[in-house]
Amino acid sequence: MSNIVKTISFDLWHQDPELFANQLGENQKLTGFCGIKDHPIQKDLVNDCIDMFADFFHLNNKIKMQYFDEKMGGARGYTPYKIETPKDGNHADLKEFWQMGRDLPLEHMYKKYMFDNYFASEITEFEIKIKELFSSFDQFGQQLMQAIALYLKLDIDHFEDSINYGNSVLRAIHYPPIATEEPGERAGAHGDINLITLLIGGHKPGLEILFENKWIPINTEHDTLVCNIGDMLERYTNHLLPSVIHRVTSHSDQTKGSSRYSIPFFLHPNPDWLIKTLPSCIDNDHPDLYPESIIADDFLQKRLHEINLL
Repeated sequence: MSNIVKTISFDLWHQDPELFANQLGENQKLTGFCGIKDHPIQKDLVNDCIDMFADFFHLNNKIKMQYFDEKMGGARGYTPYKIETPKDGNHADLKEFWQMGRDLPLEHMYKKYMFDNYFASEITEFEIKIKELFSSFDQFGQQLMQAIALYLKLDIDHFEDSINYGNSVLRAIHYPPIATEEPGERAGAHGDINLITLLIGGHKPGLEILFENKWIPINTEHDTLVCNIGDMLERYTNHLLPSVIHRVTSHSDQTKGSSRYSIPFFLHPNPDWLIKTLPSCIDNDHPDLYPESIIADDFLQKRLHEINLL
């Protein structure tokens, strides 16, 4: 990995939670990103899911489009190539993707915010594997939010009741080979919408972060998970923890000729969580940048419009 983004071991969490939290927070405070090795997401499960989605994305468009519903804004099922567009961007991303979210019973108070999931019947064990991976990401993400709470000098369970039914999504992305000089990037310059993002399977070249006005490549080891701060947490911490702009570039010889797959998990808060600036992040040198609070779902819907998914 590029040396501006450090990698830490999750083993440290079990040995010294406060030290792990400090290392995670300091790395994210500097670059918005941190690599984590020795994490609990099972390698075989990840590999199985990447192979499974490779099979799905290679199905013909007629089959894939059965799982596309434009009214969902990409929230569930399949989203075709060149639909999502970065906020303030001029060109659609050169990617297609599949998204799964949280399953809730019909009577649940948050069910109105979340769509039913789709599962591709053409792929063996599709539903079993994607549900297992979603659950693994969800549990690990909640552990990392405990670490972030400690770094912010809050109670370890500060976020627990705000993320236990969060509108989180697992996204499997396929960046197809680029045969011509298509305009745009595989994923254009953007910040993530949510609290934190967990990314695995993005070890091939292409991921870059904007650091000190320069694009810096971030190349990870195969088993390293990358955790970065999203816009909601940046807002909540008054930019103490920054949501750093990043992209997946298509303009290099290393990235054009082959498919690239990655599986990010976007950890969202509960839909009715009020994003109100944390008082401990406000002082004379750091006035409140967001004096008007906003509900998480309102923030999400606004951003989905901005990136052309609604």
